[in-house]
Amino acid sequence: MTQFPLHRPRRTRAHTWSRAMVRETRLDPSDLIWPLFVTSGKGVEEPIASLPGVSRWSLDGIVARAKEAISLGIPCIALFPNTPAEKRSDDGKEALNPDNLMCRAIDAVKQACGNDLGVLTDVALDPYTSHGQDGLLDDNGYVINDATVEVLTGQSLVQADAGADIVAPSDMMDGRIGAIRDTLEQADHHNVQIMAYAAKYASAFYGPFRDAVGSGGLLKGDKKSYQMDPANGDEAMREIALDIDEGADSVMVKPGLAYLDIIYRAHQAFDVPVYAYQVSGEYAMLEAASSVGAGDRDALLMEKLMAFKRAGCSGVLTYHAPVAARLLNG
Repeated sequence: MTQFPLHRPRRTRAHTWSRAMVRETRLDPSDLIWPLFVTSGKGVEEPIASLPGVSRWSLDGIVARAKEAISLGIPCIALFPNTPAEKRSDDGKEALNPDNLMCRAIDAVKQACGNDLGVLTDVALDPYTSHGQDGLLDDNGYVINDATVEVLTGQSLVQADAGADIVAPSDMMDGRIGAIRDTLEQADHHNVQIMAYAAKYASAFYGPFRDAVGSGGLLKGDKKSYQMDPANGDEAMREIALDIDEGADSVMVKPGLAYLDIIYRAHQAFDVPVYAYQVSGEYAMLEAASSVGAGDRDALLMEKLMAFKRAGCSGVLTYHAPVAARLLNG
C-alpha cells in the first residue's frame, strides 16, 4: 500500500462535494417502507404512548398517509390492523374475513392511489387472536404449525384478493411460504410478491408494536417456540434458504440494528433482496435518547439507516420513514 504522505485518505474528505463523489453507500426515499397502524372508525387518530409520534389511523387517515408517502417518494407502505376486541377469537377467524379491517384498508389505499404505491400486508394471526399468539394453540398452549399454515394461506388469499401487492408472513411457521405461494398461484395472483420474515427473532424490542396492534396485554406466554433464538446465526441462514426455495421474492431480518451481522451474511449468501425492520423498540429508544439530549434525532436516524444499507439491505421498514424521506429530499 502507498505510504504517507503520498497517500492521504483525508484528501477526499476535505469538501462536501468530494465526500459525495466517493460515497460508497447511498440512501434514498425509495429505500424506505412506512409501517402504518389501522383502526376502526372515521376521522380517528389514536396516538400510541409507547411510540411517540406514531398513531393508529382510521381508513381515511391511512389514505392520507398513503398519499403523503407518494409525495415523499416512499414507494410502499406496510399495514397492520388493530382488530377490535369483540372480533378476536382463539382461532383468529377474523383474519379470513374478506371485509376485515386490513382488507378494507388495502382496498381504500388501492382505490385512492392505484399502482402509484405498493401495499405490503402482515400475514400472522396475533392481531386476530384473543391469546396474542401468531397461530392456533393446542390444549397445552403450544402453537400448532400445520393447522396454522392453513389459516395463513387463507389470510394471504383474502389480502391478495383485496389488492395487496406484497404479502409478508411474519409468523415463522415452518412451510408457510411454499403453501402461500401455491395458493396465490392457483388463484392467479401470479404477481403478488412474498416478503418473508425469514429471520425473525424472539426479541425484547417488540413491546411498543404489540401495544399498537392491541396484542400486548393479551399475550399468554412467549413466542420462543417459533421465533428465533437471538444466539443463533447459522440457523438464520437455513431459515432464509428454506423461504427462498419455497418461493419468497425477498426476505426480512427482524429486528434490524441488533442483527446487522445476519443482514450482512444474508446479503452475501443469497441473490434476493434483503430488508430490515427497524422495529418499534428501536424507534422508541431513538426518540427517548433524543428527547433527553443524548443526541440529535435526525443525525442518529440517518446514521442507523445508513448502517442498514451498508450491511446490504435493499430497503428498511421504519416508522421514521416520512422523517427520513423529508431529510433526504432536502
